[in-house]
Amino acid sequence: MLIERIWSGNAFRNFHYLIACPQTGEALAVDPLEWRLCLERAQSKGWHITQILNTHEHRDHTGGNAGLVRATGATVLAHAGAAGRIGGVDRGLSKGEVIRVGRSVELECLDTPGHTMAHICLFAHVNAPALFCGDTLFNAGAGNCHNGGHPEQLYETFATQLAQLPGTTRIHPGHEYLARNLQFTLDREPDNADATRLLERAARHDPASADVTTLDDEKRINTFFRLQNPTIIARLRERFPDIGEYPDARTVFIKLRELRNRW
Repeated sequence: MLIERIWSGNAFRNFHYLIACPQTGEALAVDPLEWRLCLERAQSKGWHITQILNTHEHRDHTGGNAGLVRATGATVLAHAGAAGRIGGVDRGLSKGEVIRVGRSVELECLDTPGHTMAHICLFAHVNAPALFCGDTLFNAGAGNCHNGGHPEQLYETFATQLAQLPGTTRIHPGHEYLARNLQFTLDREPDNADATRLLERAARHDPASADVTTLDDEKRINTFFRLQNPTIIARLRERFPDIGEYPDARTVFIKLRELRNRW
């Protein structure tokens, strides 16, 4: 499996991805808003985009579909529950389905509600596993729930699905928010040395060369995975004293998401 991450350079700070079969050169484009950039990168690699995957229905992920379909004839795939809102979807996906790219690439569909209620993440079961997670999980952060989502569902997705993936899983989100998310982690957990070191590096890097974290990294630097941390709980109680001395993980997650909405 070949992966190309494409930095959009736009105001939304999108990342786009091409996932290609090394044997055939067929490629899947993930959330190709800036579709011309995706097409140019594919052509430079000698690949042909045959499929488009939208992780969810928001326009900053689907807005490039029509242009890329016209240019390539690619078929459009998305969560079956979002297909009507996206329009032009050729294949509606559900939990556990497999997307095949060329002869050698297989991607499992994870049904990951929270940011929206019809959201797909793609998981690649390879030696170096990879997760293409749209707006569910960001490097050092979690998606918001403002436009059709719910924090309770996002917590369930984190706790029962994402946290259970292999620690070596590489995290490929839909946007580049690493520095800002690390700042939030350090606001909640000022003594997090891993987040401090990564923020120093992130502040110097162009977004196009931003770090690709693993799930093990996320469990060290992402406050939304660190729900039992005593410092995070103590500082959260300063803002929400009604959560009590020993809040459960769900409560901590939801209150952190509430704080991040205003932060």
